[in-house]
Order: sequence, then C-alpha cells, then structure tokens
Amino acid sequence: MLLQHLYINGQWREAKSYTTLLSPYSEETIAQVAIASEQDVEEAVEGAVEAFKVMRKMPAHERSSILAKVAELLEERKEEASEQIAKEAAKPLKAARAEVDRTIETYRFAAEEAKRIQGETIPMDAAAGGEGRIAYTVKEPVGVVGAITPFNFPMNLVAHKLGPAIAAGNTIVLKPAGQTPLSAYLIAELFEKAGLPKGALQVVSGNGKMIGDKLVADPRVKHITFTGSPKVGTGIREKAGLKGVTLELGSNAAVIIDQEAGDLEAIAERVTAGAYSYQGQVCISVQRVYVHEKVAEPFTKLLAEKVSNLRTGDPLDPNTDVSALITEEDTQRVQDWIQEAKAEGAKVVIGGELEGRVLQPTILTNVPRSAKVSCQEVFGPVLVVHSVSSITEATQLVNDSMYGLQAGIYTQNINDAMEAADRLEVGGVMINDIPTFRVDHMPYGGVKQSGFGREGIKYALDAMTELKLVVINRN
Repeated sequence: MLLQHLYINGQWREAKSYTTLLSPYSEETIAQVAIASEQDVEEAVEGAVEAFKVMRKMPAHERSSILAKVAELLEERKEEASEQIAKEAAKPLKAARAEVDRTIETYRFAAEEAKRIQGETIPMDAAAGGEGRIAYTVKEPVGVVGAITPFNFPMNLVAHKLGPAIAAGNTIVLKPAGQTPLSAYLIAELFEKAGLPKGALQVVSGNGKMIGDKLVADPRVKHITFTGSPKVGTGIREKAGLKGVTLELGSNAAVIIDQEAGDLEAIAERVTAGAYSYQGQVCISVQRVYVHEKVAEPFTKLLAEKVSNLRTGDPLDPNTDVSALITEEDTQRVQDWIQEAKAEGAKVVIGGELEGRVLQPTILTNVPRSAKVSCQEVFGPVLVVHSVSSITEATQLVNDSMYGLQAGIYTQNINDAMEAADRLEVGGVMINDIPTFRVDHMPYGGVKQSGFGREGIKYALDAMTELKLVVINRN
C-alpha cells in the first residue's frame, strides 16, 4: 500500500499523522496520505519565499523548458496517471485518459506562454509635459502563489494553477483536494525530474480549512487561486485583503434548444455527454435544458434513448461511462434533491435509482424552478428538462440563477444566436454547442456566484504578474 509523504522544499517528508484514502467506488484502501501540520505549512511558505529568489531571475526559456519537460514526462506515464485518477476520483477511465491528455496540452500551453510575457511602450508625448520621455511596461511575477484545487479534475485543474504560476516565474504552495492528493503528488514528482528548483513547488495535503486559512492570511502569499464552492470562495475573498484572488466556483449550466436547432439526435448525443461525463461532477456540466415546446417531446425522447445506453459501473472498466459519486454523502444529497423535486410534481423520465454505489443517470421534467435540482448546483448525474415558448423566455430563465459560468444555445437563426449571446449573463456563451465545452487556452470563468477572474493560461498568467512602468527622461 502506498504511503504518501508531503513534498516540502524539494524533499518527500514524513508527517506526524496520516489519513486513509479509500476508493469512492469499491471503498478499498488506496493509500495512507500525509496530513500537514501548521508547522509544515509554515515551512512550505518559507521555502517558497526563498525559492522565489531563484525563480524570479530564471530566464523565460528555462521556465518554458521545465514546463515542456513535465508535459513530456506525463506523456510517458499517461496510463499510470489515468489509472491513478480513476482510482482516487472514481472518474471513468475513458474520462481520466481524456483529462491526462488535456493536462499535457495545458502544460504545453504554459511552456509557450512563458516566452510571450511582454509589456508595451507608452506614447508619453500624448500628454502635455510628456515630451522627451520614453516609457515602457514590464510584467513581473507576484511571488508566492497559494493554489487550492478540487477533486473533479485532479490533474488538469492543478495544471491550470501550476502552469501559469511557473511560466510567470512565481513559486507555489499547492493544497490538493482531500480525496485526490495522489495525482498532485505525481505531478510534483514530474516537476522534480524536470529540474524545477527546490522549493518552487510545495505540496501539502490535509485539513483544507487550516491550510487554506493560513495561505490566505499569510502576507508572504501574494495571490490565491481557488476552485471550489461559492461559500468557501466568498470566505477567501473576504479574508484575502489586498492580495490577488482568482476564484472558479459553482454553476448550474444551461443550454437552450430552439425549434430551429438542427439535428436533434446529434444535439441529444452532445447534451448527454455534457450532462453525465464524470457523473455530472463538472462545474460546466449541463444541468438545465430549455427546449422549445414544439420540439420538447421528441427531443426528450431522444435524450432518454441516449441516456439509457450509458454504461455504469467500475471506473477502471474502459467501457464505463458513469461511476460512483465522490462520497456517500454526495450520493445521498443528490438522491434527496431528486425526491424533493418528485414531491413537488417532477416526473422522472429515466434513472434516479441507486445501484450499488452508482446513482443511475437521471432525467427530470416538470421541475419547479424553486427545486434544488434546478436552482442550485447538483454536481451529480441529473438533468432537468424544461419546455419553453421562445428563446426570449429561455434566456430569462437561464439568467434567473445565482450562477453565471457558461451557457449554450442551439439555433440556426444567427440573429437569435447573437441576441442570446448578448443577453445571457454568463462568462462564456457556446453557440451551437453545450456549455460544457472548454479547451485549455481559452479565457474561462464566470460572473455572479460563479467566480472572479479568469483561467486559461494566458489570462491566469496575467493575474499572477504585476505591471511595472519605467519612464526615462531624455530632457
């Protein structure tokens, strides 16, 4: 059985205590994982501060080479990494493999962006009194970055923190999710082999509140990047003071399907993928569908057919589409929400039953807007289908949410598409696609309680640098 130590100042350090990590699907023991103490976190921050003296002077081409080497090393261990994700996160192997592929690409994007950090010249003579002066800006690394990552993409969301931070010349203290620390430690091993200076990456697992509070409160930590719940994210922003913060929070992503949407079967296939990939435990998982009343019945029938073909079971089976939710508590919560919706008049089209540890993929109709499965974030294999009379009505219903991460709209009418893109209160609009679409160099983030700031390597990198102005007086 694996005994996972902490990674502090370039060394694998034993901890005073460990916790047992169980498989969400089989409940078998995977590893004993170190629990960091307050002193461990203190030493990690101290080490990151010291390592920043090296990182801030490292040439861009060297930072780029390290990131490219990590991508290369991960490519060599792709199957091992995929199985690791499947075991600790119960992510179906086919989805885990896709995540590792994306992670490799994310580090390659970071390697490229490390060479593109640039400022600009300022025309000082545009202002009276500015004549005879030359001015330019440079982007400098902020220093120590505190990164707190979730369980649902334990490698790629780590890459979205580490990639831009290292590309910019920062150092990082990483707190991975309690259920998925092994993926983060594997990446630390790869960075060590790639030649990252000792102390530039610290990985501390354990009590999320203690570690998070210490990183947020510590004035030596200059930027916090967090992916998780709106409640925790709001607390971080309140406590962070003047330090930079990037928050990727919750959502109940919606897609609009017009009566002139096009191939309904192809759309149903795409919506099914977006709703049930990794059991719906994705921030931009399709949770709400607003379909025009003229095509609502045939579309729902097609959707149910697609969902009925999904394979459930062991995440290590390459044929599995849907496996266990991350905890029994989450499974019970989602079941309770389904029962609440049924009590309020909702109809179960398919699914809703628990088989072993796997909650069967579920479609609900006639769901009140006030039901939790509609207005909150399910983070489970549940899709709510609403019939609407127009795109205008659908847009209003999409906006009637505390969240605003991404939304999708299917229509062959370009004017309707552009009008919806203008009116939807979200961070990203996908026209003729589901809101679950994401590639790793695009700006990604939301409005309202879906977060603050943007990910996507270039955009995250901007948040992890400070702009400095230099003015030369030639008079």
